[in-house]
Amino acid sequence: MQFPTPVTTSWLASLIGAELIGNPDQEVTGLNEINRVENGDVVFVDHPKYYDKCLQSVATCIIINSKEVQVPEGKTILVVDQPFESYLTIATHFRPFTPSATPISSSAIIGEGTVVMPNVFIGHHVVIGKHCVIHPNVVIHDHTIIGDHVVIQSGTVIGSDAFYYNSKKNREVWFRRMKSCGHVEIANNVEIGANCTIDRGVTAVTKIGQGTIMDNLVHIGHDVHIGKNCLFAAQVGVAGATNIEDGVTLWGQVGVSKTLTIGANAVVLAQSGVPSSLAGGKTYFGYPAEDAAQKRRELVWIKRIPALWKKVME
Repeated sequence: MQFPTPVTTSWLASLIGAELIGNPDQEVTGLNEINRVENGDVVFVDHPKYYDKCLQSVATCIIINSKEVQVPEGKTILVVDQPFESYLTIATHFRPFTPSATPISSSAIIGEGTVVMPNVFIGHHVVIGKHCVIHPNVVIHDHTIIGDHVVIQSGTVIGSDAFYYNSKKNREVWFRRMKSCGHVEIANNVEIGANCTIDRGVTAVTKIGQGTIMDNLVHIGHDVHIGKNCLFAAQVGVAGATNIEDGVTLWGQVGVSKTLTIGANAVVLAQSGVPSSLAGGKTYFGYPAEDAAQKRRELVWIKRIPALWKKVME
C-alpha cells in the first residue's frame, strides 16, 4: 500500500509508539509485507527467524521487537513490543474500514458502454473501464481496478480479504487476521467465470494479466501475479504471492502452492499439485507435478509391479 504522501520515520514512530534507531527524517512511502516489499516501504517482523530477511530486504524501515540486531546502513528500525499490532495501526490509519450505504459507491468510476446488471455491489474507489459486462450478484470490493472489455460472470467476488494470519500460540486467540490494505488489478480483455474469488493483496496488488480467461469456481490468492493470455479451468486454486507467467494453462482442479513461479507457456494437467516452481514451455502432471511424459512412464511401471513381483517369487 502506497501512502498518499511520504511520511518520516519519526512520524511513524510517534504513530505506533516506537523507539527509533536510525535517521528520524528518512522518508517512507508505503507499507508492505516481505513477499512484495519495495524500496521506500516499511515492513514488520516479529520472529528472529525472519529478522535477517527483513533487514537485508529493500525495505527502508523495519518495525521489529528487538534492539539486538545489526542495522544495515541506510535503514531505520522502529522497536516495539508487538510489531504486528503496529502493522495494524498503520494499515488502519491509512486504509480505514468505510461501510457502504449503497449498492454502487458514489466514488466508483464506471466507463462508457459498461453494463452493470442487477444486484451487483461495487465498493469505494473502484475503477471499471469501457465496454465491460458485470453479471448479476457480482461483488467488487474497494479500490479494485478493472480494464476495458472485461466480462465477470455471476456470483464472483473480486477483492475479498487475503487469507493471511499472524499466528502466536502464547495468546488466547492463536490466529489474528492481517488487515488487507492492498487491491486487485484486472487488465483488458479478461474473462472471469461464475463463483470465482480473487483476493486483494495484503498490502500490495493481486494482478490478472491481459487476455487471461478463467472458468467457474477458480480461486486466486492474495498478491498473486498472473501474466497475459493464461487459461484456468474450473476449480483451480492458486495460493498467495505466486507468479504465473504469460500463456500458462492450468486444467481443472490444479492446486498451486504459495510464493512460487510457473514459467511462461507451461501446461499443468488436471488434478495436479504444484508445490514448487516449474520451468516454462513444458507439460506437467501429478503430485508433485513433474514432466507429464516421465510421469506417464512411471505409472506404466507401477502397473507392472505385481507381474514383476510374481516373476521374482517363482
